[in-house]
Amino acid sequence: MSELTLTVIRLGFLAVLWLLVLSVTSAMRADLFGVRPPKPPKQARGAARQNAKGKNGKGLPSRVVIVEGPDTGRSAPLQGAPVTFGRGDDCTLPLADEYISTQHARLRFHDGQWYVEDLGSTNGTYVGNERLTRSMPVNVKSRFRLGKTVVELRK
Repeated sequence: MSELTLTVIRLGFLAVLWLLVLSVTSAMRADLFGVRPPKPPKQARGAARQNAKGKNGKGLPSRVVIVEGPDTGRSAPLQGAPVTFGRGDDCTLPLADEYISTQHARLRFHDGQWYVEDLGSTNGTYVGNERLTRSMPVNVKSRFRLGKTVVELRK
């Protein structure tokens, strides 16, 4: 074989090795830090904010508050945009509970109602004693549990 052919083969092999290293690094990063959920379009966020206010302003929660667990007292406003819970830094309400997944659960507003849904967490999300298998509607004073953390919706 000529010198040029060997050099091209070596460079091709090196490129394949780098692709392998980068794909393994990307997979490890996604596993450690989670995948960022897509952001809703601005029009949907604005419409959800208008719907969250309601016609008379009654009945819909305006805050989500941690009432039990390591982060007791922390809260976040409910403005129509989804609220994510988990240990990941990209969550709306990052939590320090060791029993919570990186992306654990999400509160979302749909058709004038707030819904809580589990995002495939290891330990599950519970409303009362029932483990969530699908989205469940929640109202003011509703509580749900993520690991050892209990979350309540308030006005």
